[in-house]
Amino acid sequence: MKTIGLLGGMSWESTVTYYQTINEIVKQTLGGLHSAKVLLYSVDFAEIEKCQAEGDWEKSADMLSAAAENLEKAGADFIVICTNTMHKVAPRIQRRINIPILHIAEATAEELKRRNITKVALLGTKYTMTQEFYKDKLIDAGITVLVPGEQEIEIINDVIYHELCLGIISEISKEKYRLIINGLARQGAQGVILGCTEIGLLIQQKDTDLPVFDTTQIHASKAAMFSVED
Repeated sequence: MKTIGLLGGMSWESTVTYYQTINEIVKQTLGGLHSAKVLLYSVDFAEIEKCQAEGDWEKSADMLSAAAENLEKAGADFIVICTNTMHKVAPRIQRRINIPILHIAEATAEELKRRNITKVALLGTKYTMTQEFYKDKLIDAGITVLVPGEQEIEIINDVIYHELCLGIISEISKEKYRLIINGLARQGAQGVILGCTEIGLLIQQKDTDLPVFDTTQIHASKAAMFSVED
């Protein structure tokens, strides 16, 4: 079994889901008392979010690269960055380490193609929805990406940072998300990507008729299976 290096804490609420999902899948796959071999480096999210807000991606890349280097030194066989947004700096992190990074957008694109989804709605932080680092991975896989309008992007982003990252689950916010998803469905979306690892705390499959692609679950599942494959 390969040792998984989890680069977490962004936020810690979703990192918990990674740890739980990975161990559940390893147990289901191998049976008995098996559990995953995991190393976790959990950063202080306040420091990372400050870099995001100030546009200082280089500083955040340095912080996460140092953490990834420590995971490699500790014996990790591959890295899982437990957040969508910070995959913006994944190429910089990869240049600093000798073990692979399991990319969340690539794992999501694989699942979309498996389900024959060619046009998808993308929800996430404003960075994920408006910048190209994430969407390009989907487009390269032949998938058309729909994002909400400017005002809706701000609503989604505010809920992530001011509620979900603080562990606050609001029915009012759930309804706002549902209305946004329904609007994207009317534009032809065949599914919706929960492209922030916290959104799965708020939106589940029962909340929409569109197929839901929870990136936390997809990424964690991919990591678990990669760890047990020959």
